[in-house]
Amino acid sequence: MRRRLVLGVTVPATLAVLAAELIGFVVLRSWLLDSVDQRLADFRPLPASASLDMRRPGQPDPRALPSDFRVYFYDARGNLLPQKLGSDDKPGPQLPDDIDRLPTEGSPTSVAADTGDGNWRVLRRDGPRDLTVIVALPLDTVDGATSTILWLDGLLLIVTVVALWVLGRQVVRLSLLPLTRMERTAEAIGAGHLDRRLPDTDPQTEIGRLGVVLNTMLDRLQQALRERETSEMRLRRFVADAGHELRTPLTAIQGFAQLALRSDRRTARERQEADRHIAQNAERMSLLVDDLQLLAGLDQQPAYQQEHVDLLSLAADAVSAAALQRPGHPVSLSPLRDRPATDAEAGEGEAELDVVEVVGDPHRLRQIVENLLSNARTHTPPGTRVQVRVGAGRASVRIGGTDAPGRVSTAPPFPAGTRVAVIEVEDDGPGLTAADAERVFERFYRADPARTRARGGSGLGLAIATAIAEGHGGRLELDPGQDRGVTFRLVLPLPPAS
Repeated sequence: MRRRLVLGVTVPATLAVLAAELIGFVVLRSWLLDSVDQRLADFRPLPASASLDMRRPGQPDPRALPSDFRVYFYDARGNLLPQKLGSDDKPGPQLPDDIDRLPTEGSPTSVAADTGDGNWRVLRRDGPRDLTVIVALPLDTVDGATSTILWLDGLLLIVTVVALWVLGRQVVRLSLLPLTRMERTAEAIGAGHLDRRLPDTDPQTEIGRLGVVLNTMLDRLQQALRERETSEMRLRRFVADAGHELRTPLTAIQGFAQLALRSDRRTARERQEADRHIAQNAERMSLLVDDLQLLAGLDQQPAYQQEHVDLLSLAADAVSAAALQRPGHPVSLSPLRDRPATDAEAGEGEAELDVVEVVGDPHRLRQIVENLLSNARTHTPPGTRVQVRVGAGRASVRIGGTDAPGRVSTAPPFPAGTRVAVIEVEDDGPGLTAADAERVFERFYRADPARTRARGGSGLGLAIATAIAEGHGGRLELDPGQDRGVTFRLVLPLPPAS
């Protein structure tokens, strides 16, 4: 590209200089010839009768002219006469013997010299006594001037071409220096230095604007690579965790199945115990496979029903079922306060248990609430109180849906002031550490490092609840307690007011 740019500048400039020199040469030669022609036209030789007489004693030779002029004569028949006027110190013009081979009167023409490389300018005119006069001037001055001009033009052309080539290379090199830096940066990026960026980003230049666009593209590509690496790491961890979770029941089933093959050595109690363990582990594995299939379906193209769902009735049914299943964990249902009530507002500041309706899938939303209640019962000791609150309001730090210090969620926050519906599940159990709270929504993550089933399931419940919430345009968030307990909050957008 550099060579093309230099040639693109040098060749037109050379042609322009060559054209200017050619025009100057033609104009100069034409002007010199016009000057010679004017001298020929203005010249008046001696009368032909006097020119042809014998010279008189004491008189100068009339054939010797005090200049470079030469005068020749043709007779009436058109034959060249031997008499002539002018000095013989250099070769004269090569004139034809027949007058008809010369141009007509008044039209100067150029002829070669008798000998040598010189040229003459001749003019034909009529003379006395039927004679034809030929006036001639040498073109030595014209030829010398034009030859000098040609040499000077050739030298100037060579100097111009060399200067244009050298200066053009320097100018192109300096102009393309940003592209050279881009090339080096691209080579570094190709070598693996993905954090390198193009240095020239001046928006006032074309290369700068190109650098801005390329840097933006590189940032997005690097972000995409990071996301792909993160996704691959999560996928590997997901597969490893799924294999770990499935290996435990499979190992148990395999062990008890092998024990069942030795029927002659087992008592009836041992057979009953082995069958019970096989059934429990098979059920555990079936639940895990169901959860994995559910997550896979939610990740691809979840199909949700679109119905008007009363969150208050949904939460009341879930609370009733939880109270029957785990009587050791008292569960209460109350309204959601927009802000803490003062003593003066005790009877007026609380929100009432009003109907809160959203549009969504009632079965999936019920699954979220039941999962949160089950999570609270499973990870807290007996006697821990669980409170469920239902209400609606504007997205804020208190209501939820926006970011707050310590709040954890995988979905983006709602704009402040958005009308939302909320279901809170709060317990006063031992709570979570900050590290556990950051990862609580990850798949297969459990705070129990031993991965036993003594406290908790496979670690997919909150991941499923999060996927369902985000599928409804909402989000699931966690607020760790100050000293004890945690608060899980389901925040859903309210339909537009009709």
